[in-house]
Amino acid sequence: MTSKAKIKYIRSLELKKNRLADNVFVAEGPKVVGDLLRVMRARLIVATQEWMSCNESECHGAEIIEVSADELRKVSFLQTPQDVLAVFNMPDRNDTDNCVVPIGKLSLALDGVQNPGNLGTIIRIADWFGITEIFCSNDTADAFNPKVVQATMGSIARVSIRYVNLSEMLSTLPDGFPVYGTFLDGEDIYQQTLSDEGLIIMGNEGNGISHEVGRQINRRLLIPNFSTSEDRAESLNVAIATAITCSEFRRKRK
Repeated sequence: MTSKAKIKYIRSLELKKNRLADNVFVAEGPKVVGDLLRVMRARLIVATQEWMSCNESECHGAEIIEVSADELRKVSFLQTPQDVLAVFNMPDRNDTDNCVVPIGKLSLALDGVQNPGNLGTIIRIADWFGITEIFCSNDTADAFNPKVVQATMGSIARVSIRYVNLSEMLSTLPDGFPVYGTFLDGEDIYQQTLSDEGLIIMGNEGNGISHEVGRQINRRLLIPNFSTSEDRAESLNVAIATAITCSEFRRKRK
């Protein structure tokens, strides 16, 4: 049974300032929690007896609270709780030694992506396409927001996410290193030669890539609109645009 103090503590982690103060984040559901437990220890696990009976061996080192479905509902951030909620220590987001764009592989950068659902979906897309590094501008949504973690469906366990000053990071790249971005005045992505290494930058939902970051992009791409209607969509959702872009890079490589 969860105490009132424990319920209050878990619910407080919905706020970024409280997550940062205790250096933790919340994950929910067998899929997300299970994937995370394979790569890191949980600090606290709140779960039903049914989940515990199948997963107790994965919970070493964690404080465990066994609850009923009704009790889990009191701490869950989901409309329909899914058997388990866990509190994990947050990865170090200020490790400057790891805030370096890998040479010889493809990475993603996000410039001001605000919607938690978009961010979580992009992390999941990166995982699908074998991209293990995402660099986020400091004004990008918090990757450890419960909504983001849930939207990743466990991919947050396999993708490294770093918060950096994107403009400063770009200035440290070697001359000629491929830096891609999508623009309305870019070159048709389906007609371009795409490299096996580089950094793909995706911009804010409403404003796109900022001017400061955009002027450091040396390969401007366009996802063309094929609609013949005058009354057509003005733009793509940033997560969908990310999926299309990553898919084309991987298709060209294959």
